[in-house]
Amino acid sequence: MHKNKHLMMKPMAWAVIAALGYLPAARAADSERQLAEVTVQGERAPSLPENLPASTAGMSAGDIAKNVNVINTEDTVKYLPSVQIRKRYIGDRNSIIATRTSGQTSSARSLLYADGLLLSNLMGNSYAYPPRWNLVSPAEISRVDMIYGPFSAEYPGNATGSVVLLSTRLPQQFEAHVKTQIFSEHFREYATDARYQGAKAEAVLGNKSGDVSWLLEAGHLDSHGHPMQFASNPKSYGGGASATVVSGAQRDSDATGQSRLLTGATSLDHTIQDNANLKLVYDISPTLRASYMLGYWQNQSDTRYDSYLRDAAGHIVDSGIVSINGQKYDLANSFQAGRREEEHLLHALSLKRNSGGSWDWEANASWYDISKDAQRTANSGSNGAGKITLQDGSGWQTVDLKGDWRPSGSRAGAHQLRVGYHYDHYVLDSRSHATSNWQNGSAGAQTDAFAGQTQTQALFVQDSWRLAPAWQLVSGARYEQWQAYGGQTMSSGKRYQHATREQSFVSPKAALLFDLNDNWALRAAVGRAYRMPTVAELFQGSASGSNTIVNNDPNLKAEKVHSTELSAERALDAGQLRLSLFEERIGDALLSQTNTSVTPNVTNIQNIDRVKTRGVEIALENRDVLLPGLDLRGSVTYARSRIEQNAKNSVSVGNPYPGIPQWRATAVVSYRQNDKLSYSLAGRYSGVQAYDVNNSVSNNEVYGANSPYLLFDARLAWQLTKQFSTAAGIDNIANNKSYAYHPMPRRTLHAELKFDY
Repeated sequence: MHKNKHLMMKPMAWAVIAALGYLPAARAADSERQLAEVTVQGERAPSLPENLPASTAGMSAGDIAKNVNVINTEDTVKYLPSVQIRKRYIGDRNSIIATRTSGQTSSARSLLYADGLLLSNLMGNSYAYPPRWNLVSPAEISRVDMIYGPFSAEYPGNATGSVVLLSTRLPQQFEAHVKTQIFSEHFREYATDARYQGAKAEAVLGNKSGDVSWLLEAGHLDSHGHPMQFASNPKSYGGGASATVVSGAQRDSDATGQSRLLTGATSLDHTIQDNANLKLVYDISPTLRASYMLGYWQNQSDTRYDSYLRDAAGHIVDSGIVSINGQKYDLANSFQAGRREEEHLLHALSLKRNSGGSWDWEANASWYDISKDAQRTANSGSNGAGKITLQDGSGWQTVDLKGDWRPSGSRAGAHQLRVGYHYDHYVLDSRSHATSNWQNGSAGAQTDAFAGQTQTQALFVQDSWRLAPAWQLVSGARYEQWQAYGGQTMSSGKRYQHATREQSFVSPKAALLFDLNDNWALRAAVGRAYRMPTVAELFQGSASGSNTIVNNDPNLKAEKVHSTELSAERALDAGQLRLSLFEERIGDALLSQTNTSVTPNVTNIQNIDRVKTRGVEIALENRDVLLPGLDLRGSVTYARSRIEQNAKNSVSVGNPYPGIPQWRATAVVSYRQNDKLSYSLAGRYSGVQAYDVNNSVSNNEVYGANSPYLLFDARLAWQLTKQFSTAAGIDNIANNKSYAYHPMPRRTLHAELKFDY
């Protein structure tokens, strides 16, 4: 406990640093600045809606290049306030966004957009349904922004945690870029002591000729990941079969403090990924633009294991009956090799009118197709029978129509109205089959399956009115009609058909802004939101072989969210300081727990009656602090989240809600020595967070827990010539151990070389 108390003091220190960065810039504030341009969000990023009634934070491509070691697209947001990205290794496909009010496995409580195109995978709400970061390359990004809270009627209830907006760029003339990167991580845990390495290459070509612009990007990633799990506590064996005497097993205490026997490292993933994106843009007129995007991504990954067990001759033992210190164990299912092949396609069309006059509008449509997803897993070891799980045919379609009316005929008018229509359709079809040969055998008898569809249609209206020179009211509402249908659950030879459901929801929003003076702006925002259950939450389950219990609930209620935020923003001469007080109250929160009110107990996704989270967030961004070229950005967040009512597990009342730490902080200090050379040092901190509703984890700094962490990263970027640049960096300089149940990355070295034409 002493160590955790020490770590919790760190955000306080960073708050002092933030205050020091604020003081010199505050003295130099420009009194002639027009507050109307900086009240809510400062200079508006291209992808941020106008008159946004919510707090935001962002980073430009230039700042990302100087400060962030980026391999995968999700790396670009890791230093934004109140953010944790669950990226376990380079090439991880399960990178979930955690924010100030949502945990790191609640994938459906945040949204990812690229140029207005929805890339969130709302087929489920867990680590298995991450946003599709890989459909946008880091090389395309011009800026990343984050919106906090469900205060804009433009976004659905999944925006409760956050909305991440990726803005991509278009060429203005012919350009070509090539970048190569290498990385290496030294990982040491139990009897594993190895280096895991990889490389990435990407190329970009683009041009603008007359009214036509195009951009073509392609990338290739080859990465070896460290172990994601460890085989532990093999089943005791009391039969008469002979046992192989082995050595090499490890012992420690698990997350609950119980003694644990570990026999090897598992889930070592070798992933080879390729992506290609084509963007075509045609300027029909000076105010009307049409665009088309084609995205492709494929992954081939092999999962292996590393048994620690050795027989008397030193041979590896990964199956059968073994004897460890005189006790017999059965290694069945302890070690399982696997392979996964995936291909995804994205088509997107957009038509947008942007005149700045009385009427503007846009139309977006997309189709995300999981054309191939085949996962093969051995039942035991690396040979023999196994299971094939297929999810091809899954995917989603979206349509968004939006319009802006400005009665005054310009954006400078006091009154603006934004209206829109949204449609989405998610299809999930998962089937598992037995196979006699897990590596190349054909699919045999179906063992389990689940499938279903959800569909949402929504209308929204949002009105922005400058009531007086210093007062602005932004109010709106969102109407949503939701359906879930085609639900099926098959397990143990039984198939269950689930009834069609349809519900409607209305979510009002309002924000009042007051320009206190030329430098200070205040905002009060309230909003209701509904986060509807996903296909996987409703229909993914299992049935026992002896009765009709289905371990899922197709009648789950939607999460009902009431959010409030009070914020004060200070415009600095070269940045911004923000203080936000926030509260989120959730009725019928969706989370996996054990229902202790029934016999036998059932563990599955359930509605928790009432959860409340309150907190405060301080965020700072400032340039040229104390001396020219020294830039500072950082944040400190305190959140207190508690379960207030839970009829299905009453002993959990009063416990912290899982996945939300009390303290979280980021800091980035960078120095531009000149226009060619820059250095940065960054830190990320997260305090203790509950793993489950019972708060059963007592040993929170071991594999299997959600641990606190304090990580420091560094980067050096050097422009060698006009065409060539290089960068080198280290993530997790001190090689600290941390866990999000799985081991998180240890010290990782990065190097890159880039050519720009």
